[in-house]
Amino acid sequence: MSKILIRNAFTVKRLLGLGSDDRVTIHVATENNRIASVSEQPIEGHFDSVIDATGLFLSPGLVDPQVHFREPGSEYKEDIESGSKAAVKGGFTSVISMPNTRPTADNPEVVAFMANRSKKLGICKVYPTGALSMGLAGQTMTDFAALKEAGAVAITDDGKGVQDDKLFLQALRSARQLNLPVLDHSEDESLSNGGAIHEGDISRKFGLKGIKANSESMHVERGCRMSEETGAHYHVLHISTRESIDAVRFAKAKGIPVTAEVSPHHLLLCDEDIRLRKDNSLDANWKMNPPLRSRADKEACQQALLDGTIDAIATDHAPHSPTEKAQPIESAPFGIIGLETAFPLIYSHFVRTGQLSLGSCIDLMSKQAGALFNLECGRIQVGAAADLCLLDLETAFVVCDKFFASKSTNSPFIGETLYGRTRMTMTEGRVVYT
Repeated sequence: MSKILIRNAFTVKRLLGLGSDDRVTIHVATENNRIASVSEQPIEGHFDSVIDATGLFLSPGLVDPQVHFREPGSEYKEDIESGSKAAVKGGFTSVISMPNTRPTADNPEVVAFMANRSKKLGICKVYPTGALSMGLAGQTMTDFAALKEAGAVAITDDGKGVQDDKLFLQALRSARQLNLPVLDHSEDESLSNGGAIHEGDISRKFGLKGIKANSESMHVERGCRMSEETGAHYHVLHISTRESIDAVRFAKAKGIPVTAEVSPHHLLLCDEDIRLRKDNSLDANWKMNPPLRSRADKEACQQALLDGTIDAIATDHAPHSPTEKAQPIESAPFGIIGLETAFPLIYSHFVRTGQLSLGSCIDLMSKQAGALFNLECGRIQVGAAADLCLLDLETAFVVCDKFFASKSTNSPFIGETLYGRTRMTMTEGRVVYT
């Protein structure tokens, strides 16, 4: 196994396990998939490769709690290889993949396929989840123990809200026995009612069926109650409304094992920002589920990020083909991509503006995100896995179609000028992106 030296990078002491967010110049040596040495003084010795990181920020590899890599079944949108390449281009060395594949990851064979495919590629660590119900139909619970044995790190019907309260309660009880978190796509379908965008002034202006904000918060409140009853780890995927955040904040204050993630698009965009096409219809590249909410909801998400209510940032990377996204917004599929732009968006809008420290940003996108799944990561320390990335915090770049490593380009952030581009990613001591 090769020995690599990264010299003259800077980082913050927190990421070295030293507590503060003071910046420090460091040198890091890796060997046998692990970090072998970390020093503020130059490291001597023979190395197979030396990377001069002068002016670049060295971070632990980022962790994404929610991606859709579409394999098996919809490889024309994305596959595990292209998704992994998109991940490492964004500085991510670990991702948690959702089970809404074709066939669904509701059995050990599909879960094991996803895990083994990732290991064979050796680009990014892809940790699969297992479906909560067979076929995501919300009727019959899967065999959680078999899914965990095959490699599942969590249970979820992401892409579909679980409508049956009794089934969801049973799932939480079973997951607790196996020490598995239950990830909730919180959507009461009787309230979302087949809508395309958030129910509000914009949906009414364009005559579109809207998705009520309480379609999410009703299920978040349910999950928090059931988490208290069962003691199970309940995790809210892609939280987007003020009421949902209030429920999570209240549950945490009571000591209930509830966690929540937020996506960059819900932090930075609202329904008023949806762009128009040339024919004055709404652009489906701004369509996701949960939808872009009201301005007040966006501000509530921002406040929750800054006050510590949010545990992690997740991209909800959901690729679709240009043909699919060219459809009218009411018939186009939900979802946008996000792996390549996640860190630059958070860094540019929250760290550079002084609202969030650099160390806190990385913790939200590495250590804390990994901790949701009992993954040890997020620190640059001797003995830790050599999962690292070098980020350019000073050079601006413009997001364009050709920027993406993903097979898809369905992003609402094309055209934005950002900072924080990845210059190198290392997974288990191997440089996988440069």
